[in-house]
Amino acid sequence: MSGRACSCSRPRPRPRPRPRPRPLPAGKRKRSAGSDSRASFALAWRRRLRGREGGGQSPVPAAMEEQPGPGPGGRISLHNFSARLWEQLIHFHVMQLTDSLFLWVGAAPSLRNLAVAMCSRYDSIPLTTSLIGDASDTTSNSKAQRLARKTKKQVFVSYILQNTDCNFTLLIENRIKEEMEAFPVKF
Repeated sequence: MSGRACSCSRPRPRPRPRPRPRPLPAGKRKRSAGSDSRASFALAWRRRLRGREGGGQSPVPAAMEEQPGPGPGGRISLHNFSARLWEQLIHFHVMQLTDSLFLWVGAAPSLRNLAVAMCSRYDSIPLTTSLIGDASDTTSNSKAQRLARKTKKQVFVSYILQNTDCNFTLLIENRIKEEMEAFPVKF
């Protein structure tokens, strides 16, 4: 064995103290990269809200309001309609996105299940899967699959109705088809 001492018995060098940051001059503050844009957005939003209280503009940005159809800017087109079927008022909400479609069907506002379907070049039947909710409830899946086949788009469907009678769901499908024929731009 050599006469060297163990490394653990050697005294360790003392760490150098860190230099303290210099205080910033009065009136100046350190800003992060995105703080200017966040601050200006918050200020503009507060101004819009104050203008709304005084009867000014709506604080909803123009891009979020209902548009005639998705354009080159990727706007969202909204379309709502209702129908009374079997003594029950059913609401329909359609959002047309750039390359996809969202359909909500229900009697009360909730999102308990959501399915998506899309066409595939490898199969004539659109692929479908359940994103939210019970996988054993296939009503949303079948509606999404049929709409994807008809529109050739990716389709999200949320079907929230307790009545699962096949005649009732057929009435729902017929009402959607009528609306698609009446307003093809919205689908």
